[in-house]
Amino acid sequence: MTEPLPILVVDDDALSRKLLVRLLENIGFETIECRDGTEALQILENHGPALLVLDYEMPEFNGAQICEIIRQDSDEALAQIPIILLTAHSNAEHEVECLRAGANDFVTKPVNPAVLRARIETHMRLYAMREQVAVQKRELETWRHHHELDLEAAQLTQQAILPARLPMLAGWDFAAHYHPLIQVGGDIYDWVKAKDGTLLAWISDATGHGASAALLTTLSKLLFRHAASDLTSASAVMHTVNTEFRAIFKARSFMSAACLVVAPDSGNIAFCGAGHPPLIIARSNGRIDELPSTGTLLGVASETNCTEQISEVEEGDAVLLYTDGLYEVQNPSGERLSQQTLSRVIKPPNGTAQKFLGEIIEKITAHAEGQPFPDDIAAFAAVRRS
Repeated sequence: MTEPLPILVVDDDALSRKLLVRLLENIGFETIECRDGTEALQILENHGPALLVLDYEMPEFNGAQICEIIRQDSDEALAQIPIILLTAHSNAEHEVECLRAGANDFVTKPVNPAVLRARIETHMRLYAMREQVAVQKRELETWRHHHELDLEAAQLTQQAILPARLPMLAGWDFAAHYHPLIQVGGDIYDWVKAKDGTLLAWISDATGHGASAALLTTLSKLLFRHAASDLTSASAVMHTVNTEFRAIFKARSFMSAACLVVAPDSGNIAFCGAGHPPLIIARSNGRIDELPSTGTLLGVASETNCTEQISEVEEGDAVLLYTDGLYEVQNPSGERLSQQTLSRVIKPPNGTAQKFLGEIIEKITAHAEGQPFPDDIAAFAAVRRS
């Protein structure tokens, strides 16, 4: 709790000053007294903030002038001290002058002790509240600083776990894109070469953003990597990840995910999705096919009921794994893309996977018309070479 301010009584009339000091001390206030504005400014510089009870009529500087000097002080603590002016004038013009000079309040002479006490106590409370707000602001700034450091550390961690290189697989070309909403996000993608020579690629979208989401993406990568080290089936990988994820969080956290198995020569792919957007297959002839997710979110139930779906990708076709942030962008008019309308901006691949994916990102960015993306975006594209 903020300590009460001492009261600095400033009056060039010694008798009036002594009477006022005795009155305030009898009430229980700590007082300091001085005879003019110059001495008052020196006391404030040497002893720190005090509530000023300041007579208006004084030699050298009047009360309004002293108010102006104090309010312009470079020390914020001094510049904001409460000031109550004592004045024998009662006209509105004089009152406006005092308030414009920076006085918090004024009391007319002869001083009514009850009125003066009420004004002092009011401004003491207001000052204490301002000090409390200032303390809370400093604490908030300290918290924000540490939070930013946490986010920076989480960002470095997440950048480190994202794949540094694109996969290499005979007959295929790959591309990836990652854009978190803030420094770090809940989306992650990765791949690994399976023991049978196929490529296992997966993508997941955990709840939340920030440092906690970065931890979940790290866990997601570890779980998928562990499962993919022994398994070659998309559905088996998803089942294993769900079992381990649920064992850790006891159904208190969940994530959407999808796994894709790409064969190097045949062009066959296998897809398994759990609460995740469908896999998009952009055919070279312009047709867009989708393989929907059939399973529930990972971590919700003991069984994902994720059915593996097989499709053949011919030369010149492309496949796209992505998170829902890819179609949640909206323009300034509030028009939002959807899972259904996303397929309309996807054109047949005409070149590399990077070009195919880059054109999609370019189109959704154009749709946003400068609006910030509302969610993390992660995408993984594969084009079968012709």
